[in-house]
Amino acid sequence: MPSESVSPTEPLVVAPPPDSVELLYRDLEAKIREYRPKDDLAPLETAFRFARQWHEGQMRDSGEPYMVHPIKVTQILADMRMDLVAMETGLLHDVVEDTSVTTDQIRKEFGEDVARCVDGVTKLSKLDFYSAEDRQAESFRKMLLAMVEDIRVIMVKLADRMHNMRTLGFLSPERRERIARETIEIYAPIAHRLGMGKIRGELEDLAFQYLEPDAYREIVAAMESRRHSNEEFLAEIKQIVANELLGEGIPARMDARIKRPYSVFQKLRRQKIAMDQVYDLMALRIITDSVKNCYAALGVIHNRWRPIPGRIKDFIAIPRPNLYQSLHTSVVGPHGQTFEVQIRTEEMHRIAEEGIAAHWKYKEGRKGPAADDQRIAWLRHLVEWQRDMQDPGEFMSTLKVDLYPEEVYTFTPRGKVIVLPREATPIDFAYAIHSDVGNTCIGAKVNGRIVPLRSSLRNGDVVEIMTQPGHQPSKDWLAFVKTARARNKIKHLINASERAKAIEIGEKYLDKEARRLGFQFSRVTKSDLDEVASDYGYSKMEDLYAALGYGKFSARQVLSKLAPETIKDEPEESKPAASAETAAAPMPGRPADGDAVIKVSGMDDLLVYRAKCCNPIRGEAIVGYVTRGKGVAVHSRMCHNVQSLMYDVERKIEVEWARSTADAFPVRIVVHTDDRPGMLNQLTSVLSDENTNIRSLEAKTELEQDGALVEMTVDVRDKKQLEKLVAAMRRISGVRDVERLLN
Repeated sequence: MPSESVSPTEPLVVAPPPDSVELLYRDLEAKIREYRPKDDLAPLETAFRFARQWHEGQMRDSGEPYMVHPIKVTQILADMRMDLVAMETGLLHDVVEDTSVTTDQIRKEFGEDVARCVDGVTKLSKLDFYSAEDRQAESFRKMLLAMVEDIRVIMVKLADRMHNMRTLGFLSPERRERIARETIEIYAPIAHRLGMGKIRGELEDLAFQYLEPDAYREIVAAMESRRHSNEEFLAEIKQIVANELLGEGIPARMDARIKRPYSVFQKLRRQKIAMDQVYDLMALRIITDSVKNCYAALGVIHNRWRPIPGRIKDFIAIPRPNLYQSLHTSVVGPHGQTFEVQIRTEEMHRIAEEGIAAHWKYKEGRKGPAADDQRIAWLRHLVEWQRDMQDPGEFMSTLKVDLYPEEVYTFTPRGKVIVLPREATPIDFAYAIHSDVGNTCIGAKVNGRIVPLRSSLRNGDVVEIMTQPGHQPSKDWLAFVKTARARNKIKHLINASERAKAIEIGEKYLDKEARRLGFQFSRVTKSDLDEVASDYGYSKMEDLYAALGYGKFSARQVLSKLAPETIKDEPEESKPAASAETAAAPMPGRPADGDAVIKVSGMDDLLVYRAKCCNPIRGEAIVGYVTRGKGVAVHSRMCHNVQSLMYDVERKIEVEWARSTADAFPVRIVVHTDDRPGMLNQLTSVLSDENTNIRSLEAKTELEQDGALVEMTVDVRDKKQLEKLVAAMRRISGVRDVERLLN
């Protein structure tokens, strides 16, 4: 039979290729219908059509239509089994930020709940702030406030960040590093505090891959080389444990896990050890039906294998602040291999993986978990403590401290549990009880013995605080407290005292200079003073007096505005040097008096010097701090003194690196390595290749760590050269860690 042919005069009808965005949305819809079969998904489709219309023509850096991103974000939310408001927000989360759509339009089309959530995840306008740092800080502050009102805001933000991290490879190296750094410092810890272990783990590993690519590849390769033997070992262990539990009549299912690359990396860096010294690389998870059987299973494990002292943790009796519950123990296995065992119930396992998302209240019409949920309580406190924090740098640094995993469980004499960050002190404990207890603290007893207030608390410590009415906190406490609550309460009291002192000094300083010049203040009206204060950016004269007292301006500068004729006639050589006692304005000086590579933004006559505590190098983010009578101390923004001791925002001053010079900066580096021949030669070869001068070098073995320590001082031109040196050293086989030492 002859085959049919198409006449050349008839047009060939070809079906258009399926729309990839439409197909993606249909897949999303099908996924949602699986767990919400009775819900009307019409509002979701409306949100999809609306977002698609406004994102039309926009493309991602990967080359795909922009609309793919909101759909993928919503798919992640669907995996979390979030409600329709959260998923509508997922589809619409970028329309206000990236198109001309307004929040009012969203409110009109989709209702108050969706509008509030979309507004919460929308970053602030680029035009609103002086610097990128200010904008970032205020965007996070806005997000935190929105989270308190509706926890769905952060669920959408985490899903958004997850998809962005999965597609990070398409961005420029600078943007990759910035986003990965923000993820590991802010978003992964937020996921941890909300108990979302699965999300936290993926965010950390994705960020680690871009922030430390060499270390990531090395760790993954080492884990992969051991994968087969580890899987065989875990299969053997699972079989033994299954038989033991069956014999005891304990119902259980088991799964095994290998430690995540970022967790391995953290352990290697923290303990300065080699890969073969990571004893909890493998873990067995036992999931049973009741708390009673959790403890029974622990007994079976300890009866079979010898537990390692100090490695048994009971998070069932005392859950972590994010409500994580499990029993942890490390034991020595059948072939002398150490492995970890985690034991929990099905409900505990669900909460450990999904966290706050596991407790979503769909039917009750709430905006998330109950108001008293412990995982949200920390957020409410955080927002309350930081509401009055004006400095963006301070806000971001204290936010990172607050997001740090809480690990120390301490007790009051009456048995109440107080959970604090690692290395927290009795001062932190005192403020955790009550502000008045912290303010009037004069001493502490730990386990019945008096200890210094800067002592670090340990798990299980019973702490008793001694107080004295009328006592005030010491400025020195800021150097060692760990919690934002303690730091902010101390700063508040010190700021009030310092400001009062600065106003008094500034007023005396101005009066003294006026009398020296024969200028009579009685001729000046309050409106004249307020006008001068306004010229300096202050709303009232008290603020300008404070600035004078802190040394931000000289009295001569202020008087020149009040009485330009009087000051103009003053001979330059007759100006007296300011003294520290009279408020010591910043001392004008020749470049030789200070550091020529740094200058104060907008001013040329201030003495500037690099702080010895951190010795910042060109290229690092820096901040200036006005000191009385000594000029401007310049710190790296990462310096612990900036984060802990810069309690007075009014003394902060903007500084910048002067034009590039050939100056070299001495930097101390310490290298932790394996103890093997040729290591020193390889390290010095790296320095030689970079044409870097070595000022000093000392090497010694570390018997306890089965390794060696090399400490050196080298000259570098800037931060980029230092990063290049450190990266090259880390690539050397046997180098465990390289860190810069601050004085």
